[in-house]
Amino acid sequence: MPERTDPFGEIEKVFEQFSELGGPLAGDVPVDVVDTGDEIVVHADLPGRNPDHISVQLTENETLEIEAQRDEHTAEGRYVTRERSQEQASRSVSLPAAVDEGETEASYDRGVLTVRLQKLRGEAEGTDIPVN
Repeated sequence: MPERTDPFGEIEKVFEQFSELGGPLAGDVPVDVVDTGDEIVVHADLPGRNPDHISVQLTENETLEIEAQRDEHTAEGRYVTRERSQEQASRSVSLPAAVDEGETEASYDRGVLTVRLQKLRGEAEGTDIPVN
């Protein structure tokens, strides 16, 4: 009879392999999305990035696309440990409401990208439909 393998042990091995490679989500960007009533604020963690290499794009007034390139940095000598991601990071964020593309602003401070997006006015209340 063939020897049975431990399925949980196999899963743990896979997780260990992913963690050695920087994790399965190494290219993803963690975000917080806050609805303040009048605007939507997105905070995205992008440590160690150059603001000139961060791209923020609004599509269809409801999706925010964030991409960041890592600066090529090579140290003199031989790396003994190299854990910081060298990959491009990206994230697509579905916004909870439509926003005004003309009323947006983005800033980058201490590794955090903050995007402020004004909600479209008038659409939040909806349209009254008279009942005959």
